[in-house]
Amino acid sequence: MKDRKVIVKVPASTANLGPGFDTLGMALSLYAWIEMSESVTGETTFQLYGDGMEGLPQDKSNLIYKVAQLVFEEAGVAVPELHIAMYSDIPLTRGLGSSASAIVGALVAANALIGSPHSDDKLFQMATELEGHPDNVGASLFGGIVVSAWDGSEAQHVRIEPHNRLETLVAIPAFQLSTEKARHALPSQISMADAVFNVGRSSLLVAALASGELGLIRHAMQDRLHQPYRAALIPGMVEILERAADFGALGAALSGAGPTLIAFVDTESQGKAALQQFLKATLAKEGIDAETLWLSPCTSGPVVTVEEGSAGSQTETGETVTLLDRIKGEIKA
Repeated sequence: MKDRKVIVKVPASTANLGPGFDTLGMALSLYAWIEMSESVTGETTFQLYGDGMEGLPQDKSNLIYKVAQLVFEEAGVAVPELHIAMYSDIPLTRGLGSSASAIVGALVAANALIGSPHSDDKLFQMATELEGHPDNVGASLFGGIVVSAWDGSEAQHVRIEPHNRLETLVAIPAFQLSTEKARHALPSQISMADAVFNVGRSSLLVAALASGELGLIRHAMQDRLHQPYRAALIPGMVEILERAADFGALGAALSGAGPTLIAFVDTESQGKAALQQFLKATLAKEGIDAETLWLSPCTSGPVVTVEEGSAGSQTETGETVTLLDRIKGEIKA
């Protein structure tokens, strides 16, 4: 293990999909990469790349390090000093599962580093416990669309293969919104009518996604459980959710806790440019600059590369090969 290096590519995710609060998630074609190996210097070291990474801890309080230690502890293995490198195209605290991808990437990398003693289900249980809900971590771990439930002690899931004509357009506002702040906007109680409304829409959405009935998505993505209460935090959100279908979207929702908004689109739609312009213009009217990205559902979970020995760790000139060198050509930057 001393000479083993693991690189994990893990997808972003969108959660809730409208009505499926804390239960529905889908992996997206936006990625983070984590490299992990046992430290050769005798102390833990970090190389963090990408926007927002400069503010993250580079000591043993780092989330990736702490998650890795949980994996080792569960396996009865001690690896106290690590080298960790990370690059992420997933924007932080924007509702695209950045924390879930870090947790899943750390779990998978640490597990592979010690010979993969833990099953995927074990990693799913650990990830759910760490994240506090299974939707994002399930999507990043299993890929595709994941329907899940958690009773506080055990999580269950079913994976659905996304329809081959399903793609998404995300509008990512240029401000962060913490999950904690977004949850504080929610009421402690809801009416029976709203609960029944969401049960019906969530059930219909799962059935539509599983059967490929894309035309039902518009009706199925409606929500009364969380989006109305979070609307004040994202100006322009109400108009986008109400009118996106008029511009060709199959449906639209707040992605996770936001502030990112996501529209589901048929790949054969002729209105993609108009939809993209509508999202940007609606947010711009509120003084919000936003980046839009076309993302496909990611149908696989983490991609793991394991290197044994020192081969490939240096260039012909003797320079150390960094994580950025290894993933060049795959990243957005």
